[in-house]
Amino acid sequence: MKYQIRKAKQSDLAALADVEACCFPVSEAASKEAIQKRLETFGDCFFVAEMPHGEVIGFINGCVTDRTTICDEMFADVTYHSPEGAYQSVFGLDVLPQYQRRGIAADLMEHLIADAWKRGKKGMILTCKERLIPYYERFGYRNLGKSQSVHGGAIWYDMLLERGEAID
Repeated sequence: MKYQIRKAKQSDLAALADVEACCFPVSEAASKEAIQKRLETFGDCFFVAEMPHGEVIGFINGCVTDRTTICDEMFADVTYHSPEGAYQSVFGLDVLPQYQRRGIAADLMEHLIADAWKRGKKGMILTCKERLIPYYERFGYRNLGKSQSVHGGAIWYDMLLERGEAID
């Protein structure tokens, strides 16, 4: 299956909101307005997977910070983005259900990791549900334990990938 990974554009907004709504429960999904603010504030850290006919089938995004864990406020408050920060966060890794289990999410993650290293970041941070810990460990992330995050009423785990720990 052919697709390309590219930087997200403002013109992708409606598609991004649709993908997010398909991939996360309402209590956890970013709103269209939140996605727009993210695109405006940290568009350099926002990548999409796009089919040759133009369909956006997935995306990855997150702000840059000096924090080593994600706090809930970061999801809504773009002022947490610090372009010169040491850590690239991952707020969402979304792939439409009909395209899942084909390596697209892994390609998006590897793309953002490579981009973060190119930009000189020290590491990557994310939160995930317990069932996804082994998935992220495949990229070299370490489980730091239960997160302080209560985003969407779920139980989350803090994951950290530091430069030099990545699986190449």
